[in-house]
Amino acid sequence: MKRMMFWFCFSLLWILSFAHSVHGQAEPFFKGKTVRIVVGFSTGGTRDPWARAIAQHMGKYISGNPNFIVQNMPGGGSIIAANHVYNLPKPDGLTLGLIAPALYFDQLAERKEVQFDWAKFSWIGSPERINRLLYIRSDAPYRTLEDIGKAGEPPRCGATGFGTAAYYFPKLLENALGAKFNIVAGYPGAQEVNLALERGEVHCWAGTIGGFFGGEPGRTWSKTGFVRVLVQGGSKRDPRLPNIPTIYELMEKHRTAEPVRRLVTVMLSAGDLGLPIVGSPGIPVDRFKILRDAFMKTLSDPQLLAEAEKRGWEANPVSGEELESIAKRAIAQPSDVIEQMKRLLGR
Repeated sequence: MKRMMFWFCFSLLWILSFAHSVHGQAEPFFKGKTVRIVVGFSTGGTRDPWARAIAQHMGKYISGNPNFIVQNMPGGGSIIAANHVYNLPKPDGLTLGLIAPALYFDQLAERKEVQFDWAKFSWIGSPERINRLLYIRSDAPYRTLEDIGKAGEPPRCGATGFGTAAYYFPKLLENALGAKFNIVAGYPGAQEVNLALERGEVHCWAGTIGGFFGGEPGRTWSKTGFVRVLVQGGSKRDPRLPNIPTIYELMEKHRTAEPVRRLVTVMLSAGDLGLPIVGSPGIPVDRFKILRDAFMKTLSDPQLLAEAEKRGWEANPVSGEELESIAKRAIAQPSDVIEQMKRLLGR
């Protein structure tokens, strides 16, 4: 009798333990949770709408269907957001960041504000690759980059931070082609720069081709002629700008020195990172994979793609694995390139 009771109790405990284990395994981590996407820029522009579109759809591709919200944390060209996400005390995968793709410049330049190691972010994915352009008010007395190079007073170009393309693309044009710009940094985001441009506080802005044609005020300005595009940063001309030269064409025309050409290539390769969404280092491997997989599925979502087409966005996703590879290559630059970069950024 005692033996039977022993085996009965043992079996009951085993069953309860097994049931508890199965229940624990079946309960997804993300169920009932909220995932925050911290955008390192103010509302408006191209980055914030992309984050909100992704947040609207990504939860349905994660077991447990978590809620996604967007929080804007502008400042320093997204350095504040990058530092925040990187240094979270608990890397649980519930806080992600959408940051500038060229923040590694700030790390290479050894800026004291940098509190992250670029290669160690948890790279989730990017919705697109981006190519740059520089446009200027049409009523400004500069029709070409050559005019800017000859001008007695350089045009004022708005920028958010020193590690952003709005700052370094004009600087590359100065080094490679002899143009001159007065760069006014410190704006919270593209929207504020465009307002300053409308008011005449600045003359020019180095934005993205996708943002120019896919969002306001760029779409309207391209139709009304309020601004004039002077140069584009891709290796080939964008079909939407068939008559605008690329920086590479102009470097060929001006016979730019080879070391400067190498620097241009390295710095503009940040465009391959696009609009990177990252997490802090140390996210548990299973959750990290879930987030990466869900991101790529989201960028194939019919509703999101329909919205992207309506807005004129170029949905050209880059996987987290590819971003990680690009990021590691970007940060591993030889000393001569780093020194050139420091001089260009005034560091």
